[in-house]
Amino acid sequence: MNVERSTASRWERGEYSPRPWQMGKLADLLGIGQEDLAAALAASPAPGRGGEPTTDARDREGTGWTADSAAGRGAATMALMDGGVRVGCRSTDGRIVFVTLPRQALTQGASASSGLSRPSGLVVPVVQALPAVLTGGLHPVEDLRALRRSLVECDNVLGPREVVATAQEHIRLIQDLRRDASGQDRRALLQVLAEYAEFCSWLHQDGGDHQAAQYWADRASDWAGACGDHDLSAYITARKAQLAGDMRESTDTIDLADYAQRLARPGSRLSAMGAVYGAHGHALLGDERSAQHTYDRALAMLADPSEAPVGRGRWLDTAYVEAQRARSLSLLGRHHEAVAGFDQAIRALPPNFRRDRGVYLARSAISQVTVNGPEQAAATGLAALAIGSTTGSARIITELAALDALLQRCRRVPEVKQFRHALDSLLLHEV
Repeated sequence: MNVERSTASRWERGEYSPRPWQMGKLADLLGIGQEDLAAALAASPAPGRGGEPTTDARDREGTGWTADSAAGRGAATMALMDGGVRVGCRSTDGRIVFVTLPRQALTQGASASSGLSRPSGLVVPVVQALPAVLTGGLHPVEDLRALRRSLVECDNVLGPREVVATAQEHIRLIQDLRRDASGQDRRALLQVLAEYAEFCSWLHQDGGDHQAAQYWADRASDWAGACGDHDLSAYITARKAQLAGDMRESTDTIDLADYAQRLARPGSRLSAMGAVYGAHGHALLGDERSAQHTYDRALAMLADPSEAPVGRGRWLDTAYVEAQRARSLSLLGRHHEAVAGFDQAIRALPPNFRRDRGVYLARSAISQVTVNGPEQAAATGLAALAIGSTTGSARIITELAALDALLQRCRRVPEVKQFRHALDSLLLHEV
């Protein structure tokens, strides 16, 4: 086949698939037809596309989580990862839990003994990975960066499940290009590979798979260090602090945020980014004084006119910092200030940041239970759910699951019943 031994080994392990132009020769060498080869590859138990870790579809306290037949799209289906779908489920005790199921279990159907029933309206995303076509007029790195920018815009509007498979296809393409490159070209490809890996980490984080998000963040960090891009290393480290915060790992959040600030230029936007995520780490520890001081320090760095809002972290602005502060204040029980902070952040959001709007609405609804009562909280939750239903953002659904638990005691209130019914219509149910 005239390929490296390591490439053939990856085919055997299911980490990579042969390229379309390689299939004919490989089928000839194996003495089988191309259709038989494609069927064999599709049936192999691949451990993960691109080498990332897989998730166990049956990780719920001894319960086999499979699904009845389904097709289409629903709020409780998260980002597609390794041929699986992240699904929200209502357990028999009323809790909302998240499991990863093989896509085949949802598209092909399962028996009534599977333990789950499907309410009407559950839909499963079918993501078609677009082929990465590079133009002849640009260097491949410029083409790939343009493609990544398009995927970022798509993610802003539609959420992770529409782009994660395509992003990982591009990573495989970059790896192929690196094998034939040398010198500065290979270093530039390594840099864009690190950028794509960080983006994949974000997609998996928003899709609810923190293990895969950590994997891609670690890969991004290694590749950024190898190509010598210190700003990118600082950015990725700050993002790892954000991920640790979502996982409620307070010590890791603070330590990673401190490291990001040491890597970044003093007083820079990237240093402010590290401070923002470190502040939430202090809130996770219940240290309101340190959290507030660190948020104020981040705002002071952003107020420095010497650095224009361009480059990495250009989305970091005052409204974003206040939204993160509101999240911390809610965690600390300062619900009135949290609601005001979320309101301010939502008003400042660009129109195309729909998914962030959904996250802020869901987080605000949790504090509104105390401040405005269950009726307003449920109405805000419904608005967030409408966005979650089109983006598949696990961050939105996770916050709404917490809201659902808070509203249990008010379940007879009409607005609460409406919210819970809408949420239930998009969840699998344990039976």
